[in-house]
Amino acid sequence: MNETRPVLVAIPVGSPLAEVLSRAVARPGAEGARGYDGGMPATPPASVELAVVDRNGFVESRHYGVAVVLAPDGSEKLTLGEASALFLPRSSMKPLQALACLSAGADLAGERLAISMASHAGTERHAEVARGILQSSGLTEDDLGCPAAWPTDTASRDDMVRDHASPSPLRMNCSGKHAAMLATCVANGWSTSDYLDPQHPLQAHIREVVERLVGERTTTTAIDGCGAPVYAMSLVGLARAIQRIATSSERSPFALHRSAGTLVRAVKENPWTIDGPGRPDTVVIERLGVFSKMGAEGVQVMTAPDGTTVALKMLDGSNRAGHVVALRLLERVGALSAQEVDDTVAQLSLSVLGGGREVGSIRSAV
Repeated sequence: MNETRPVLVAIPVGSPLAEVLSRAVARPGAEGARGYDGGMPATPPASVELAVVDRNGFVESRHYGVAVVLAPDGSEKLTLGEASALFLPRSSMKPLQALACLSAGADLAGERLAISMASHAGTERHAEVARGILQSSGLTEDDLGCPAAWPTDTASRDDMVRDHASPSPLRMNCSGKHAAMLATCVANGWSTSDYLDPQHPLQAHIREVVERLVGERTTTTAIDGCGAPVYAMSLVGLARAIQRIATSSERSPFALHRSAGTLVRAVKENPWTIDGPGRPDTVVIERLGVFSKMGAEGVQVMTAPDGTTVALKMLDGSNRAGHVVALRLLERVGALSAQEVDDTVAQLSLSVLGGGREVGSIRSAV
């Protein structure tokens, strides 16, 4: 009996067939999205290999994507792939949302301000800070619009299980952002029950600030995993916005820049809030003094102390190589030294295991 076997065919990126397949797999936007135009194509006309997974010297996986590096003066120093293609920044947009809340009158400082742009691990300490923001505005956990979740921190989750606790919105990694949004609503007398509605005054203000920082008009609105609106933008636009925030001074004559300077200081003084002890964003902020923020689906932004900024997007949505690629790109353009990058990369979870021992690693290809 003859057996039919699948045949694997290599299709060159950017070829006519690849473009046809890209259009074929495009699908309409999800319910609640606005202005969907296809977004980042499944096979962009220009992408590069950003990282590989090495097992005993054999490359078993490759991560293709797009990256851009801005020089301290804002010019494009290095572009890999098509950085003008629209994509969703996911949680890498949180610094912009946090700044918008601060500029709208939210009374936040220190760790409470820092956690407003966090994708935190859900430890008790994180939950307490988010709870404090709510209590200061006369609100409770019940007012949060983000879904209930378990902590991503294993020890914290184990503690909750032993205590027979249930998933909680406060433990959701975006609870700090949502608490800050609610505090902003209370400060302005806006309704809190519908604060996630894209037409709510809060979200309208956030969208205006995003457009101002990114330098692009918003054409597509989607709903992030936490329930808040997220806006499509180009990678170079996101890099531009992050650089403007990360290099702002608290002594600036412009109020938005002063607020951005305050936000950056809060993050660098409280790096544990942004992610969690031993976790990637926290590690690189603590060790290198960079401004760093990961976003779901393979997004990473990072600004070195001299203002050099990198933004990248992995096309397969994987986050596992984002930090090492961003660090190596900053090293490549001279913003960080090879030694300090090597020392920091050694602290990230990049080992590939075989039988419980290290047999390879996730490494940058750029």
